[in-house]
Amino acid sequence: QVQLVESGGRLVQAGGSLRLSCAASGLTFSTYAMGWFRQAPGKEREFVAAINRSYATAYADSVKGRFTISRDNAKNTVYLQMNSLKPDDTAVYYCAADRKLSSRIATKENEYDYWGQGTQVTVSS
Repeated sequence: QVQLVESGGRLVQAGGSLRLSCAASGLTFSTYAMGWFRQAPGKEREFVAAINRSYATAYADSVKGRFTISRDNAKNTVYLQMNSLKPDDTAVYYCAADRKLSSRIATKENEYDYWGQGTQVTVSS
């Protein structure tokens, strides 16, 4: 049974930093591409960042230069380092796993096979 468990979300002031973690189990982590999505109140879930098996990365324009995705295959964990946080970054952040063996980095929700429960990030102004 695949499980993805996010952690690290909390209340932070604008301009601050947070690191989110997503611990995966029940899968061969190194073979999966991993992504982060977020959903703000009243909005649809949107792509934030992704990293494939070869450590190639992709980012949404809104977070490029501020967020960094990384993975540690030895720990079955993917991270999202978030710097220079803005109130607009307030959302529930979800981790997702893509089992397709492709070098292409998935950026759409329906391309991911497994999802975590989410962790709340709130950025105060």
